[in-house]
Amino acid sequence: MPEGTVVIERGGTAQDVGPKLMRTASDIVRWLLINGEMVMATQALTDQQVQDYADSLDVEIRIVEPGEEREEEMRDMLDVEDLDEREGETRPPVITVMGHVDHGKTKLLDVIRSANVVAREAGGITQHIGAYQVMHEDKPLTFIDTPGHAAFTAIRARGAEATDIVVLVVAADDGVMPQTVEAIDHAKAAEVPIIVAINKMDREGADPDKVMSQLSERGLVPEEWGGDTQMVRISALQNDNIDGLLDVITLTAEVEELEAPSTGRAAGVVLEANVQTGKGPVATILVQQGIVEVGQPLVAGGTWGRVRALINDKGERVKTAGPSTPVEVLGLSDVPRAGDEFVIAQDEKTAGKVAETRAHYRRVAGLGRDASSAASGARLEDLFADIQSANAAKLELIVRADMHGSLEALTQSLMGLERPEVKIRILSSNVGAPTENDVQLAQAAGATIIAFNVRPDRGVRTTAAQENVEIRTYEIIYDVIEDIEQAVIGMLEPEFKEVVTGEAEVREVFRIKGVGLVAGCLVQSGVITRNDKVRFLREGTVIWHGTLTSLKRFQDDATEVRAGFECGVGLSDMQDLIPGDIIETYEEQEIPRT
Repeated sequence: MPEGTVVIERGGTAQDVGPKLMRTASDIVRWLLINGEMVMATQALTDQQVQDYADSLDVEIRIVEPGEEREEEMRDMLDVEDLDEREGETRPPVITVMGHVDHGKTKLLDVIRSANVVAREAGGITQHIGAYQVMHEDKPLTFIDTPGHAAFTAIRARGAEATDIVVLVVAADDGVMPQTVEAIDHAKAAEVPIIVAINKMDREGADPDKVMSQLSERGLVPEEWGGDTQMVRISALQNDNIDGLLDVITLTAEVEELEAPSTGRAAGVVLEANVQTGKGPVATILVQQGIVEVGQPLVAGGTWGRVRALINDKGERVKTAGPSTPVEVLGLSDVPRAGDEFVIAQDEKTAGKVAETRAHYRRVAGLGRDASSAASGARLEDLFADIQSANAAKLELIVRADMHGSLEALTQSLMGLERPEVKIRILSSNVGAPTENDVQLAQAAGATIIAFNVRPDRGVRTTAAQENVEIRTYEIIYDVIEDIEQAVIGMLEPEFKEVVTGEAEVREVFRIKGVGLVAGCLVQSGVITRNDKVRFLREGTVIWHGTLTSLKRFQDDATEVRAGFECGVGLSDMQDLIPGDIIETYEEQEIPRT
């Protein structure tokens, strides 16, 4: 954020905004009145009103959602924006390995690292997130092994990009399985390059062509078939063509031109955290820029501490860790959340104050440190409100149906509802009931789950409720289409037409004791109604517009006055009327979108 930028929360009043711009509420109200807009000091201002007033002062502002201002202040205290402005140097890629259970993800990493990870895991299934750095042709590569998608999506939900490349492991004999599809959906949602490792080529039933065909149906078309997805045939068990896979990863990283500052204060993301006997709170972090050193004050979400020790993936204590390096950090005051951003503070005082403030506001907002995410899914009824401040509207959906035929018909019908102003994005479409992975993806991407002729079980419903994800169930396809169509129409920028409801001519301006100035008028057409939108015209030129708050018939208050009758209009806010001016009332009617 440029130096001098003022952060203002959306929906603030003149009383809220004034002090931030070194002005009073009256200054804002007066300026808006001069420019044709009447507001009260306690009335919420629109984004445009705040922006226009700031522009008049030549002050750069940033309007944020309620609750974000405090975080902006904390980031300013930590000088986070300054970290992003440093010059970058080439850094190692961060690769996330994903795929169906027992397709060989951990065995692949085991071979790459030449260490027996599998033997240390109960039942051969990964029990925690492992982050490891290896060398290939003198170039470091950082791998993240995931036990599922929860942490992956939690990190995305908080806006921290923790991976550069996804390696999708698919067994050549099993082919595409449910978790393979889920992994594809998550990788696509993260918008990172996908490299497919077709594993278990040593198996008798290996059929790589079938795997490639299945993946093509999911939008991953092999390069050898004219697509843009690189697919490498390997056998982790036989250590066959692993170097070929690493070559492809290295080449992809070079194409991506990954860079980050390699000196100065560090920043990055928390991959996992827990309490370990004898060590206390321990966080596994991924350094994304700068360098972490033992002894520095580190802030991670609502926790902080002086770095007491750094332990690398080999279990060795190190003094420093640079970009794309995963390390365990000891010395924090509490356990941060997976996905929390961390930064090295300038001093302990700043670190403590930032962490304490964040922790306090998280408690106040009901976002305790165990909350799974700050994001939530989207509800169709709220989508228009959500996108009013955005440049482009996007409807994110996850679709589940009972049969492939129904699924195909439904997804095609939904995509046909897309309009130039509103993009429809189907993150995932599968046969069967919604799963917890669907909920996690919806929560991270702000999506709605559509379930056609299938229903989520109790566990999924509970998770959806906790994550504030909406699952809409249907039994008639036309009901689905109708609801989504209405949501799309509601997301379009509304069109209005203006309808003049009444017109009166000012005959005389006089003062009434106890009331003030009043314009005596004759209603010439339509109906003049109190609280109507109104503009005053002089020789066809608008000299003021606002809301008609005072309307009288003789000495009495009136709700409306029709054509042919006289009325009095109070002029407490606009006193510059003269005989012959025209008072015109109007309303804006929304034009239905079809």
